[in-house]
Amino acid sequence: MTRQTSARPLLIGEIIRLAALTSPDRNAATLDDDEMTFGELDRSANRLARALADLGAVKGERVCWWGDTTLDVMPVFVALARLGAVFAPVNARLSPDEAREVLELARPALLIVDEGHAPLSASFDVATVDLNALHQLAASHPVHPLGSTAGAGPDTELDENDAHVIFFTSGSTGRSKGVILSHRCNWLRSYPGAQNGAGGGTVNMFPLFHMAGWSQAMGTWQARRPIHLVRSPDARSLLETTERHRATRLYAIPAVWARILEHGVEGYDLSSVREADTGTSAVPPELVARIKAALPHTVTRIFYGSTEAGPAALLDDADAARKPGSVGRAQPGIELKLAENGEVCVRSPFLMTGYFDQPDETARAIDADGWYHSGDLGVFDDEGFLSITGRVRDVIRTGGETVSPIEVEDALRDHPAIEEVAVVGVPDAEWGELVCAVIVTSGAVELEDLRSHCAGKLASFKQPRRVEVVDALPRTAATGQIQRTLIVERIQSQ
Repeated sequence: MTRQTSARPLLIGEIIRLAALTSPDRNAATLDDDEMTFGELDRSANRLARALADLGAVKGERVCWWGDTTLDVMPVFVALARLGAVFAPVNARLSPDEAREVLELARPALLIVDEGHAPLSASFDVATVDLNALHQLAASHPVHPLGSTAGAGPDTELDENDAHVIFFTSGSTGRSKGVILSHRCNWLRSYPGAQNGAGGGTVNMFPLFHMAGWSQAMGTWQARRPIHLVRSPDARSLLETTERHRATRLYAIPAVWARILEHGVEGYDLSSVREADTGTSAVPPELVARIKAALPHTVTRIFYGSTEAGPAALLDDADAARKPGSVGRAQPGIELKLAENGEVCVRSPFLMTGYFDQPDETARAIDADGWYHSGDLGVFDDEGFLSITGRVRDVIRTGGETVSPIEVEDALRDHPAIEEVAVVGVPDAEWGELVCAVIVTSGAVELEDLRSHCAGKLASFKQPRRVEVVDALPRTAATGQIQRTLIVERIQSQ
């Protein structure tokens, strides 16, 4: 006789419940010298779930978090998952006016703030609770059995396709969009172990309002390993955390790796590290070479993806040297293709549900056949390796103005000393982006010379504010297209 069983839904709360059953004394997360075990995380989440439900955090309601990185928000994340409420973090660096715009979009039932953000939230028209006060309130509730939050309903009453989190991203339009990720989506994205195969913890450079920070946390929790948080992604903090906790994986975006290498790894015991990973887009091959020289006992992989699509492509360590500038091939379970205009499209079980309360934006992003249109332009080589060349809407936003790189290139192209030119936007704290002319030249060219050359052709805000001289512009092997994204990464990694 065949025994019929029903598959358990893929729920985020279950990850911690099972980890607490099998590995209660193993660390789930650390910050500086503070540690939280899986058992502690599970018990704290159960206490908090009842308190949060009493404050209106029920199934389907959004609960926003506005605060800096802290271990104390992690059980809130798990508790909300068990309630079926939707965790919606707000960028901790936003001004009150900017945060208010996000809250108006999210329409949360509750806003949780830390001590530093509590005074800034005083004028918000939303029910607000301080994180410390919330934990004190939760302490008065008894601990309920694993997997149960009495008065709120157990995890098993939830559907895996229910919304789990909303991450807010401005994208290329500047208008906030709330990316909805379901329990199933996040469970699949983080299985098995967020690409960490080395057996230890992962050092997380991302703040906890960022999708990547929570994705890495869920991945390590699936593998019963700790996530090691830092208060700031500076080189010293990342290296000291890696050494202190004997982490086996350190992931950093190219600009942060450049800071780590400039700071130097000498004097730190990094012998535990096995994976020195990077990504988000194109990565300069010379940066990969520097990472390998500094950490010769590690492998370096390049990941490409987004909040909306999750993991998309991976360039393995073995291919990094022979495929410079590539972001690799499609990861397992993922389909990649190029649209007629060269836009990279992704189809997989890892895609977002859509944008919160923006059906038109969702329809523009995910077509009728289920393909997510990334906004990135790319090319494939004859082995199926993807290289990113730019953006579909390749514009520079500088001082509130929009600049077309092609227009600036056309104005500079007839300069007698310029052999080749590419114009890109380089991130800048004051201007948003700087118009940067990257040129190949046999002579000496000064910035003021370039500005004077196009003064009669372009408005002042369109003229270059920075110039970089290179030996050659990076181009794709397959088609010879200029890789604008790689140029920007190289500039930032210098």
